[in-house]
This record gives sequence, structure tokens and C-alpha cells, in this order.
Amino acid sequence: MKMLNPVSGSFCNKAGGGRAGEMATRQERQIVGTTNRWRFPQEQFPGDLLALSQTCNALNLDLDEALKNPDRFCISKLQKLFAQNITNSGKQIGEPDVILECLGFQWQLHHTQIFQSETLAKLYLTSLVQSTKNTPRVLEKILKGQLPGKIKERSHLKKIIISLKINDPAVTRVAFAMALKNLYVKEVEMNVDNVLGVLASAHILQFSSLFQKCVDLMLTRLSPNTIKNFYLAGCKYKEEQLTSACEKWLAMNLVPLVGTQIHLRHIPQHLLHKVLKSPRLFTFTEFHLLKTLLMWVYLQLNRKPETIPIHETMLSFFSSFPKNTCFLERDAGHSWMQLFLCLRLHGITSGKDLEELRHINFFPESWLVRVTANHYHALENGGNMIHLKDLSTQALRFGLVFRQEYIAYSEKIYLYGYFFEIKGIKHDTTSYSFFMQRIKHTDFECPAPVCEHSVISLKAERLVKYEIRAQVLVEGKWQEFRTNQITQKFGFINPNSKSHILKIQTVGIPIYASFAFIFPAS
Repeated sequence: MKMLNPVSGSFCNKAGGGRAGEMATRQERQIVGTTNRWRFPQEQFPGDLLALSQTCNALNLDLDEALKNPDRFCISKLQKLFAQNITNSGKQIGEPDVILECLGFQWQLHHTQIFQSETLAKLYLTSLVQSTKNTPRVLEKILKGQLPGKIKERSHLKKIIISLKINDPAVTRVAFAMALKNLYVKEVEMNVDNVLGVLASAHILQFSSLFQKCVDLMLTRLSPNTIKNFYLAGCKYKEEQLTSACEKWLAMNLVPLVGTQIHLRHIPQHLLHKVLKSPRLFTFTEFHLLKTLLMWVYLQLNRKPETIPIHETMLSFFSSFPKNTCFLERDAGHSWMQLFLCLRLHGITSGKDLEELRHINFFPESWLVRVTANHYHALENGGNMIHLKDLSTQALRFGLVFRQEYIAYSEKIYLYGYFFEIKGIKHDTTSYSFFMQRIKHTDFECPAPVCEHSVISLKAERLVKYEIRAQVLVEGKWQEFRTNQITQKFGFINPNSKSHILKIQTVGIPIYASFAFIFPAS
């Protein structure tokens, strides 16, 4: 076995003992204290009142209070007692007096530092009070780092040896060494390559301040290649702050970022389902969201591609299945039915896009028939979407990403003979505004053959129920700005042609602007 000092990182050879990595897994009688009383060790507080009394006496603690929760009470008091000894320089406080046997190494530590870790503190106290050679007075001196001279001289013979067995494969020796180094040094460099191992180590050590450091780093390093592992880590350790941040980040970036990279393959299905149901989900159009979800399914069934294939490759794959049954009703696709039920297929209004969906035979025919029928009914009723009632769950969704280089950016929308523009404007370095406005068909840029066969409404006014939302990430936290749900008549002449303007102040970029609306009956 090797001995390692976590601060200096130096190793020295030492014969391995039989205690390395052992845990008390069987009932074994032990002598406790200065008497010949016997007890069976237990997993948490051993039930030894003499040992607890000795600890409380040494630390001047209230025994009655300790008895209410002996495990946490003593540890929390000890952490406060030794807080003044924690330095930022990594300088050792005398010679190491604790040997931690773990992961095949012997780690040299100081008892004044290990009380930042509840796990090590419990192991240390248990070993200390079980020693028959330590009287209460000597125990008090040891805990307060004030050993008498004679004991100090032979303290190297009386080092406390504690053992910790770790079965978590996420805990590597390097990550564990970094965790132990944090007992001495406040600022230890971590990055996305080692933070998961350090997080796992901090969890096992019950080192709360280090655990939070890891979480804080992960919150600022979310990306397509880290989102999966960070989310699963949050689930594993029940860290709601982390899992919530992953869900919010993916709700914004599923379509514009993750959906364009091969990392889309690794998004867990349960996370994807949560994001699809989120009211914060961002997409350019409903068809963009559908294409992203179809690509995710394609990548689950085709593990070889190392890059995102072109759209036509994906369409050819789904078209290759027999036509007697649609893909979602096959055994291969049935498990993903709930994902596609989250989509708002009525938001796909392009005839070309709907024909493409029929060709690949992915959805049940009844779904597409219902969508097409609703479109015909809306056209026959002057654009009124009589089948849509709830803006929050049924609205047609459109969006734009306002990037740093933009001064102004807009997209145009055609729907049931009406033409709209969604727009964002940058006023200065931190001031932006977003709105939608009705435009004339002559302002709508589209190929002549398409315009010639498109329906154009001549109605002077169009009743619209809408909501505008803008979201931006600033220092790991999402800022959200939104209008109320507004019902307004849009004409061609200002001010009736323009919606309510959403004005925001933020230092973040890019800004994800979402526009949700329906055409109520009018």
C-alpha cells in the first residue's frame, strides 16, 4: 500500500495492512472505554453512552442535547470548533495524525481538518473513543490539538487509523485526492472532466461545501456534451437545483443547439419527456420540434452514425418500413408514443410538411386526418381556430434567437391567409424589445408560385390571443420576461398593426424569444 499526503501529492512506500478498505459488516464484540463493558457495533451511533459522554465532556457540549440526535449533534459542533483551523494555504498543522485507508492508499491527514467531512469525522471519533488508552482528559487534549509534550513526542506511534470502503465507480483516486485536498485548500481547480468524480467523492465524504462547489461549477458548464451526465448526477444525488437547471437549459436548447449535434442521441427519454411537456420549451416552429424528435428516434435505432445525418437520410429510413402499419404502432415505436403525444401537430400548417409526414408513415392516419380537417375548418371560418381554447397548452408556437451581433432580427409567419412578423430590436448593450405585427401580403417574401396558390385574407381586422416571452441565461440562472395573455384586434395601420411590446433589460445573450398565439372566433 502507498501513503499519500493530499496537499503535497507525494507518495511513500508503506506495508499494507489487513485493515485497508474494511468495513464492519459482521457483528463483532469490542471493548469500549476504560471499562470492560462489551457492545455490538452499529452502523450509526453505537449506543455507547460512555463514549458519547466522553466526547461531550471533551468538547464542553450538552449531553442531553446530544442524546436527541447523537450522530449529527457532535459532528456539527466539531465542525464549528475546527473552522478556525481551516486555512487557504494548504499549510500543514504539525505532523499528520490521522491515516485514512481508502482506494488502496493510505492518506495522511490532520484531525483538525477532517471535521469538514461528516463521514471522516464519524470514523475518527468512533476510532478515538474506542481506544482504551485515551482517558477523557487526554481525549479532550487530542480533539483541541493541545497534546502534552510527552504524548506529542510519541504521537507518531499513536496515529489514528480509519478505513473507508468506496464502491462507487465514479470515485477515482485522482478525484478523491482532489476532494481531500479541499480539506486544506479552499480553491482547487476543477473542470468538466473531473467534476463528476469530485462530486461523487464529496457525496461519500458528506463534504457539503465541496459538494456545492461542484454543483455551482456544473451549473455554469451545461452544454450538449455534458447535459446527460450532469442531469443523471443530479438525479442520483437528489440534487434538485442541478436537475432543474438541466431541464431548463434543455428546454431552451433542445431545438436550436442539441438537435443539431450527435449528442442528441444521449438525451435520456424521461428527461426528453419532461422537456416536451414544459411550458418553457423553445422552438422556431412546431415542425422544427418534430424534426428534432424524429432525429432523436432515428439515433436510438441507428447507433453507428457519428454525426447528425441530413434530413433526407432520416426520411428514407422511416419510409423503408412496411406500409401496413405506421411506425408508432409498431413494437419498435410504441414505447415512444408518449413523446409524440406532447407535440402540437395542429401547429404544422404547411401542406408540404404534412405531405412529408404522410409519406414516411410515422403517425397513425387518424392523427393526420384530424390535423388536416381542423385546418380546413379554420380556413372555412376566416381563420378562426374554433378547436383551440387554451393558449397555454394549445397555442401555435414560434420563436427566434436574438444573438449578440444582431441590431434587429425578424421572421415572417403565414397562417390561414394572414401575414405576421415577429421581431426583436436591440436599443443599447442591455436594452431590447420584442413584438409581433401584422403585415400585408405584399411585404411577405415568398416564391411567386407559392404565393399564387396561397389563400390571402382581405379582412381588415384579425382577433388574436397571444403571449410573448423572452428568456436568457445570466451567470447560471435563467431570467424570464413575459407579457400577460392578451387578446387584441390586429389591423394594417399603426398602432393597431403592432402587438404589446415586451421590453427587457439584461446583460445576457443570446435571448430566446417565444411567441404563442391562437385566432379566437370573431
